[in-house]
Amino acid sequence: MSGTATSRAAAADDLRCWLRRHKRAHPAEIELGLERVREVALRIGLLPAAWPVVTVAGTNGKGSTVALLESILREHGCTTASYTSPHIHRYNERIRVGGECAGDAALCEAFEVIERRRGDISLSFFEVGTLAALWHFHRCSPDVVILETGLGGRLDAVNIVDADVAVITGIGIDHTEWLGSDRESIAAEKAGIARPGRPCIYGDPQPPRGAIEELARRGAAVERFGVDFNYRKHEHGWDFVARDGGIEDLPPPALYGEIQLQNACCALAALAHLRGHFRVAPDAVRRGLANVQLRGRFQIRRVAAPDGERLHIFDIAHNPHGAGVMAGNLRALDGSGRLHAVFSMLSSKDVEGVVRIVAPLVDCWYLGEAGSSGALPLAQLCEIVRRHAGAAPVRHFASVAQAYREAASHTAAGERLLVFGSMLTVAEALAGTEQAAR
Repeated sequence: MSGTATSRAAAADDLRCWLRRHKRAHPAEIELGLERVREVALRIGLLPAAWPVVTVAGTNGKGSTVALLESILREHGCTTASYTSPHIHRYNERIRVGGECAGDAALCEAFEVIERRRGDISLSFFEVGTLAALWHFHRCSPDVVILETGLGGRLDAVNIVDADVAVITGIGIDHTEWLGSDRESIAAEKAGIARPGRPCIYGDPQPPRGAIEELARRGAAVERFGVDFNYRKHEHGWDFVARDGGIEDLPPPALYGEIQLQNACCALAALAHLRGHFRVAPDAVRRGLANVQLRGRFQIRRVAAPDGERLHIFDIAHNPHGAGVMAGNLRALDGSGRLHAVFSMLSSKDVEGVVRIVAPLVDCWYLGEAGSSGALPLAQLCEIVRRHAGAAPVRHFASVAQAYREAASHTAAGERLLVFGSMLTVAEALAGTEQAAR
């Protein structure tokens, strides 16, 4: 092994050690509240932000909106920095600059700085990651930073940064143990990313009253999808329509489903408020929409075989709102072949609500327990699925990877294979396909 390769391997080992240490050091991966993380950020000199910031919150659609913003801005020639969670395969995926994941050595250096400066302040896993992202961005001096809330908004660690533009996507029921049990209270928490006098792009066509009231209380300049901006479809593509001007003849986003037009509208409405920093050209918008990529969000792979093609679909849908969008995409998808479903979920989620929505579309279930202490035990998963499966067979396996292999071997030409239920489920299935591809 060369010296460079040895150094890379050592950095990777060091990063794994740091991540294990952070998970052990705090009793919870996520702990809502800003006082501790803000204090450490100030000690390191990470606040205020040195670049324009777009912060994105919402139950579903956050990842797609961030990916659309990144793609369009990069096509315009901007150096983007983004912080998202969780990741598919490697922790480094959460922190990107110029589309490239942060290196192992850079993350280790960030963690060392945080460890020295935190003193006796205890930080959660997500808080440490947020500080590491901000430290890395300060080192790289990007043109614009895009922050995705991990959970909620008001008390999420990324909210220590004042957003120049806030974006709130669709609101559904999720993370009820932290955010509340109804859309009103959840939406009010998401609204906490807005700042007085600054724009807040609201992408939910039916916003809960709690969110609108909270945004008004905060004095945010709210722009709503369907009111202040929208899209208009036509035979050659679509137009972005806004009160202060739009963009005509746009291609559909390279992310599947009509919901992506709604997400694209939110991204374009947000970009309009960055004109004081840069004015994105319409051609850059078109290229960004056409070239955007995002794994695990109704990601379609066409698998060739001697007897014909199969469609493998990967979707992290893990709550009823996301499952409803996914089900709509499945109904709209070309082809009427049988649907095989590989499924696993975390015990903290509304498993029954998700299964109830998707079950009418599934012809055969392949259940596996994801490799996480938070995964719903296989016996309980089987019990819930069988209640809603009807005549569809329900098979179970020791792991998601095994369930995926079995499903793939039983999917015939013209049929579809769906992997869904969580980021872990998709990651474990994709890991096998990507290793095989290499």
